[in-house]
Amino acid sequence: MAGIRDIADKAGVSITTVSNVLNRKKNVGAKTREKVLKIAGELGYSHRGQSGIDGKRRTIIVSFSDFDTLYYLDILHGISDYVSKQGYHILICNGDDLAHYSDPDEVCGCIILSSLIQDSQVLAVADKGLPVITLDRELKHPMVKAMIVSNYEGERQLMQKLVDEGFDSFAYLTGQDTADNKERYMAFRDVLKEKGISFHRNDLYEGDWKEKSGVQTARLIMLRDRMPQVLVCANDMMAIGAIRHFQENGIRVPEDISVCGFDDIIISRYLGLTTVSVPDYERGFLAGQALLNLLDGSGDYETYKIGARVKWRRTAGHSRK
Repeated sequence: MAGIRDIADKAGVSITTVSNVLNRKKNVGAKTREKVLKIAGELGYSHRGQSGIDGKRRTIIVSFSDFDTLYYLDILHGISDYVSKQGYHILICNGDDLAHYSDPDEVCGCIILSSLIQDSQVLAVADKGLPVITLDRELKHPMVKAMIVSNYEGERQLMQKLVDEGFDSFAYLTGQDTADNKERYMAFRDVLKEKGISFHRNDLYEGDWKEKSGVQTARLIMLRDRMPQVLVCANDMMAIGAIRHFQENGIRVPEDISVCGFDDIIISRYLGLTTVSVPDYERGFLAGQALLNLLDGSGDYETYKIGARVKWRRTAGHSRK
């Protein structure tokens, strides 16, 4: 069966225009509307799905990497609070199920935050004419809007604070190969370079965003003759894993080693974790709002940056130099 891109190519218009026509929006001229509908009919395109009494589909997809982390809870809460009040429903799925559930006849849009979903999978959803909000990457596509965290600026603030406190010996635990991870690590390295602080390859550890990565990194650090003053982790879950293993083995945080994260998930506040705080509830709320604005024709596809700021807590003390 023909798709929305086929219609757009044959009509000589954008995918966005075709989507607007098929979703009965009024921001397309009568001549263009007639042309698109005619071509859709000729190609046998089916656009059946309607779930509301006003003829609008009211289900959106929210796709995460997995469901075993606290990281997603505030984001999902924010999304749900906004879209439910507007009469929309949420379908949660992981990357493996995205292609199956992203049927334009059944759903009206998608919000994605998943390091396991490839760019090509996101673009395939957008090619169907579904507006997509990405919370973890920027992609060039007329149906994709990025709402991303100011990772670089947030990590710079953290590193500058640590250096100002007198720390000059660091280890870094990365996450998976994502845009978020690259920006955070770049900020970490840039501050050290600007301050003339050396950083060696054996001080870099590779993780996967999960708590067990922190546990493994703490285990490796404890085998060294001399531990670094600070372990900076690319997210809170890994930092929490490292702290837990240090403490279980008699290593004091922050007296023996300071530990920092990124995200400021709920449990981090109770553990006193120094981290970069991302307003995840508001992030989800704004993502839901942006998606519905796209659906009613009042939104835009410009990239939206969400600010982050340092939360200095007890797991990063003062340098003991």
